[in-house]
Amino acid sequence: MQNRRNFLKQASLLLAGGLVAPQLLSSCAEKSKKHIGLQLYSLRDLVKDEGIQKVLETASKIGYTNLETAGYDNGKIYGMAPAEFKKMCNDLGMKCTSAHLGQAFTKEKEAEVMSWWDQAIDAHNELGVKYMVQPWMPVNDETTLDDLKMYCDYFNTVGYKTAAASIAFGYHNHNFEFRKIGDQLIYDFLLDNVSPNHVFFQMDVYWVKEGGADPVAYLKARPSQFKTIHIKDDKEIGASGKIDFKPIFDQMYANNVKDWYVEVEQYTNNDPVASCQESFDFLNNADFVK
Repeated sequence: MQNRRNFLKQASLLLAGGLVAPQLLSSCAEKSKKHIGLQLYSLRDLVKDEGIQKVLETASKIGYTNLETAGYDNGKIYGMAPAEFKKMCNDLGMKCTSAHLGQAFTKEKEAEVMSWWDQAIDAHNELGVKYMVQPWMPVNDETTLDDLKMYCDYFNTVGYKTAAASIAFGYHNHNFEFRKIGDQLIYDFLLDNVSPNHVFFQMDVYWVKEGGADPVAYLKARPSQFKTIHIKDDKEIGASGKIDFKPIFDQMYANNVKDWYVEVEQYTNNDPVASCQESFDFLNNADFVK
């Protein structure tokens, strides 16, 4: 696939020669815009220093169109009413499709935790997201398979609740899920013990690699369980050279994954905006990204 710059250059030459109608050039140029998502956690320092309005303006200016939040609290999204935040995104030409949020779980606090989720689901239904994703769970050297099974059951219950609002519930991995408890790999245990109709997995490709596993192999083996993807690297996307992103994207597209999000956790020169810009440019210019 040609990148947008080369396409426009060649199309302009054809237009100058009278071979392409102006309206066709405009239509094709519009279609060539890539649907690149951003996890807003990538700009978290800017949120603290300058506010969410500035962050959204920055993301839009870079070219991101698809957003995942990481700022829910007590019915508000980054301190705003969900409808107000949604309008702010839409006015800048972006759409919020996913959210990171979650609660630790114990049987003793089940009623409290589920009440928290009820309020969160109402807020995110108003926001209009397709996905709600818990991005962590407590695992340490004392964790047992029974503890993992309790969390699988917990996730199933939350997934039933979100489904009633037409929102899919998912779990986002780090690298600790690629440790074993006994002879069981934690990640495989989670995949095997949730209801696949009510809990999906958001694969973070960087953490899968850091855990010693192959993201492409998981995408091939369990295509129905991965609905969204985090594209991540040591710092900017593509900067480390450690991850071959092409086969990952090829398999994502083969699996019909619709939504994926850049996440930048570490920045070159402590500059989150530059790191998000470089990540966008790498993906926007990559032939393997549609």
